[in-house]
Amino acid sequence: MTPADHASAAQLAQELGLPLGGDAEFALQVGVDGLQLQELSHSAPGPLRVDFIEGALAHRRQFGGGSGQMIAKAVGIQPGVRPTILDATAGLGRDAFILACLDCHVQMIERNPIVAALLADGLRRARLDVQVAGIVQRMPLLVGDAIELMSTWTAQAPQVIHLDPMFPSRDKSALVKKEMRLFKPLVGADDDAPALLAAALALATHRVVVKRPRKAPAIVGAAPTYSLEGKSSRYDIYAKKSLKP
Repeated sequence: MTPADHASAAQLAQELGLPLGGDAEFALQVGVDGLQLQELSHSAPGPLRVDFIEGALAHRRQFGGGSGQMIAKAVGIQPGVRPTILDATAGLGRDAFILACLDCHVQMIERNPIVAALLADGLRRARLDVQVAGIVQRMPLLVGDAIELMSTWTAQAPQVIHLDPMFPSRDKSALVKKEMRLFKPLVGADDDAPALLAAALALATHRVVVKRPRKAPAIVGAAPTYSLEGKSSRYDIYAKKSLKP
């Protein structure tokens, strides 16, 4: 670690209220490739970092299927329609990035400070890359509790709100993914999903879109207007007003 990296790590530890060094199950590490989250057990997978420039998201940006993707249909993208979107459960920013690639402005909210730090670092590095800088400029990030922020919203209301709350599933197949293995103990399940949905329905002007595992029940509360179902996931759409060109 360079002196600059050490200084950055010390500042981040102070901001997040985390110890600098010592024994732990997980560590936030600062290095030349950016901020990363690493499990410290012997069987741990590789580090997790947000990368909008290379890897899976670069492939998705170039070959992802454009407006034919299920998420694009769920939020109402169509010829002449690019809704303003609030992603109230931003996580690692993947869904927001896909929508921003399709020319949508996507305000993000992430309440977990460690996840938000990873996302902010990914955005910082992406702004330095000529191919994706314009895309991530359409992805501003707010750090805080989405229910509280939506309930006290003073800016122009988003047309669409996208929610992807953590589902308390015990399906072992979901845990093979590196991010799920790291996120489960870090973030846990979103037990306040009904309140999150209610706040989103009160704020969105046109629709709320909820991403769920395909066989999972809908969030308790208002019933979805309709659903779009894929192989492993489903979008429940709560329509309030038609999106028109």
